[in-house]
Amino acid sequence: LSPVCLGSLRRAASINAEYMGMALIKTMGEKQKWDLNLGAIATMWKGGCIIRAKFLNDIKAAFDADPNLANLLMNKKFGDKVNEAQAAWRKVLCVAIQCGILTPAFSASLSYFDSYRRENLPANLTQAQRDYFGRHTYQRKDEVEGKYESGAWISANWQTPEEA
Repeated sequence: LSPVCLGSLRRAASINAEYMGMALIKTMGEKQKWDLNLGAIATMWKGGCIIRAKFLNDIKAAFDADPNLANLLMNKKFGDKVNEAQAAWRKVLCVAIQCGILTPAFSASLSYFDSYRRENLPANLTQAQRDYFGRHTYQRKDEVEGKYESGAWISANWQTPEEA
């Protein structure tokens, strides 16, 4: 792994941490009906916090340009930076995993990034487990919206919880 690769990982993970934090603040602000100025919040962090990163100015500029920005990933500058670093981010994590080096924050950060950029998430295994153990039902994507099923995916060789 090169220093450039590691630097790309650090930049991508740092940006990701900032937009995750801003997304949490924005979500809670909306829930509590607070009138938050996310650009001003980024400026406050710069004033007396350990986070005195240069890109807090860029965060402020992004929210000043679009106060309704859903997530910093939706800002072209931030989205481009993270996309450019994506290959290095994945490479470093692959090497770390192969070497048995724990990277929970970097791994979770990449998972957040991947989940944010997908229209549909692979939750079908979780839904199948929930239905199998508790008949929670599921909704198929190829069926009419609002139609829920339960148990239709169970193989004839499997036992339901009641049969076990």
